[in-house]
Amino acid sequence: MSVPPRSEYLSHVWAKDIFANRVLFITGGAGTIGSAQTRAMVHLGADACIVGRSVEKTEAAAREIAKVRPGARVLGLGGVDVRNFESVKAAAERCVKELGAIDYVVAGAAGNFIAPLSGMSPNAFKTVIDIDTLGTFNTFKATIPYLVESAKRNPNPNPSGSTGGRFISVSATFHYTGMPLQAHVAAAKAAIDSLMGSVALEYGPFGVTANSIAPGAIEGTEGMERLASSKVSKRDRTKGVPLGRWGTVRDIADATVFLFSDAGSYVNGTTLIVDGAGWRRQGGSLGVGLDPGMEYPEFLLQGTFSKFVKDGRKKDKVKL
Repeated sequence: MSVPPRSEYLSHVWAKDIFANRVLFITGGAGTIGSAQTRAMVHLGADACIVGRSVEKTEAAAREIAKVRPGARVLGLGGVDVRNFESVKAAAERCVKELGAIDYVVAGAAGNFIAPLSGMSPNAFKTVIDIDTLGTFNTFKATIPYLVESAKRNPNPNPSGSTGGRFISVSATFHYTGMPLQAHVAAAKAAIDSLMGSVALEYGPFGVTANSIAPGAIEGTEGMERLASSKVSKRDRTKGVPLGRWGTVRDIADATVFLFSDAGSYVNGTTLIVDGAGWRRQGGSLGVGLDPGMEYPEFLLQGTFSKFVKDGRKKDKVKL
């Protein structure tokens, strides 16, 4: 596999090596968005530990990401279940043992699928809460001692411009207005945003920052394959976004770099929404789970939703 050009995962405004001698720990790092976030950080000098459930996928992603910078060290830590604290804790310990520290953390593991409340089992709801919310808490709990140490080494602000001790969770915007067929994700992400506020309050005095990034619809991701019908035209599926397009993985990677960089030193306890203002019109306008012609509330009253979305539950109930 060839190395993607920088323009696909990182804009050209960032200075070279701003994350030199720093280490990123990221759950879901082999995913479409997570790999772009990691690739951007590694390109700018960081080493990284990407954490995932699939050993093969995670190790393969680590090898590919390491190619963006000569000498980069990228560990693929597979076989990790974010729902299990001891599993995440062991991954964090290995990361520190092999790379020396953890300076930045992204909690990006997530699960999603289309389901109305009437058809959602308690176990299905619990699965998403466990992966998204509990997984974020477990990631925070396993890494916060290292982030506190990193913050001590890198005072905020630092005259040198170097940073450390920063935590980002990957959230969503569904809970801002409500979204049919996404009650499980809305509940999980609302809890994550609240958790980041608590982390900011309790660990800000130690120099640690904690924020969420809330992506909108992002082009070419497995997440949107599970949410948006393949039968909807590009024009129709993007008209609900004021900017007239879906986002790119680079949009999320740039937001990540900003929050981890010197430029984001005073941003704490908040959510950075990266969605082209789509959340202000979302309701049913983003077409989550809808085919052409389906309208709210008729599709709910009829008990139908799109059959043309990817269903990861056939093989794996969730995607980490």
